[in-house]
Amino acid sequence: MSAEIRKLVVTVEETRREMGREISPPTRKAVAVAVIANPFAGRYEEDLTPLMEIGAELGGLLGEKCVAALGIKPEEAESYGKSAMVGEAGELEHAAAILHPKLGAPLRKAVEKGAALVPSSKKMGSPGQVLDVPLGHKDAAYVRSHFDGIEVMLNDAPRAGEIMVAVAVTDSGRPLPRVGGLTADEAEGEDGLR
Repeated sequence: MSAEIRKLVVTVEETRREMGREISPPTRKAVAVAVIANPFAGRYEEDLTPLMEIGAELGGLLGEKCVAALGIKPEEAESYGKSAMVGEAGELEHAAAILHPKLGAPLRKAVEKGAALVPSSKKMGSPGQVLDVPLGHKDAAYVRSHFDGIEVMLNDAPRAGEIMVAVAVTDSGRPLPRVGGLTADEAEGEDGLR
């Protein structure tokens, strides 16, 4: 089953100044959102395989859109995250089916490598509700400077029979990081942790 996409939205957030200090180069985050029809809205379905396949399709599509929006090469991506909000006629497990079994591999391909787990969140909601997309370093989960997030909100999504799926990619960590820990330059990216 292929995703029935009603809307695609891509935004880039660029931070140039923080606490009166110039951020050079600016930190940038891209988030790409697909608003899709939920094929199981309003009914219980034991086999969620079609949603898992949609997750695989969206992982690549949304990851590639983020990389393109940032204007970087895939290997220059530093962190990533994924999130989904199910409309009221769906269930939380629909978001889990999209996000977990198959979305990660195509997203990792879009950002090249991606040894670390992709941070994720899921929720039920209605049009105009904020969806938080957590972020973490793509190759080393212990890189604290990349513990972050980005919010996305669409005034008309998700409708009752829809799912809003978001992928975020960055070209940097937080502006002015100073809480210690492993740095991005020190990360080896072999075990997904360090």
